Amino acid sequence: MTVSVLDGKRILAVDDEPDILVVLEQEIKDACPTCQIDKATTYEKGAELINTNTYDVVILDIMGVRGFDLLDLAVKRNFKVAMLTAHALSPEALKKSHDLGARAYLPKDKLGQVLPFLEDIFTEEYKGGWKRLVEKLGTYFDDRFEPDWRGKAGVDFWY
Repeated sequence: MTVSVLDGKRILAVDDEPDILVVLEQEIKDACPTCQIDKATTYEKGAELINTNTYDVVILDIMGVRGFDLLDLAVKRNFKVAMLTAHALSPEALKKSHDLGARAYLPKDKLGQVLPFLEDIFTEEYKGGWKRLVEKLGTYFDDRFEPDWRGKAGVDFWY
């Protein structure tokens, strides 16, 4: 069995949907049994954990827990952050995630594939990680966003 770069890492997941947190934990723990995963379902609890602990990676829902506010707190502490969304799935939210310092932007319906995206956060440089994310999910975004979404939203950071 291949050891994941995430093995032994401390991870925080913040989402207002407890079932999403269960799926995230299962996906990560199946591949990385020595990961420690803390979970929160509110902005307040997420902010408390970010401010009082050290994490290797933080996974944040955008809508239900004020994800962009938590992103700001996590980036100030130099934590690597992956944004997770269903309702804020848009070119503008993707670009905002990038511009505010997130390392990844993942649709919730891709939770079953979360591990490689999280691993890329550790194995790729910032810009290279975003380019790789768009290479992996470009077709997915093309199908869900408007035509020429990359240019219209000013999302040119991977060119």
